[in-house]
Amino acid sequence: MMSIIIFRNVFRRITLSANVASSISSNDVLVDKVQQLINNHKVIIFSKTFCPYCIKAKEILEKIIDAKTVPRIFIDGKCIGGCDDTLILHRNGDLEKILKQINTI
Repeated sequence: MMSIIIFRNVFRRITLSANVASSISSNDVLVDKVQQLINNHKVIIFSKTFCPYCIKAKEILEKIIDAKTVPRIFIDGKCIGGCDDTLILHRNGDLEKILKQINTI
């Protein structure tokens, strides 16, 4: 059974902090991890919090999905919304149906 990180193949923002990087003993391990992240996600953003170019790229993606809040949950390439939307789908049984349709549960 797959955990509810279904959207991982569509969009995920991952920040590698200095603490994470320093805890990895080898540059090769870090390179492998970054390559694995790139290979496992259709869209991934590596960014700095206050970089104007990073902010602009994220703003463009926000316009595409018409949302400024997180989490933004994607299932099978479609944005289902945020937390409230996911809770509604779960409560009325539609979330499980959607996940079964794409063979994740």
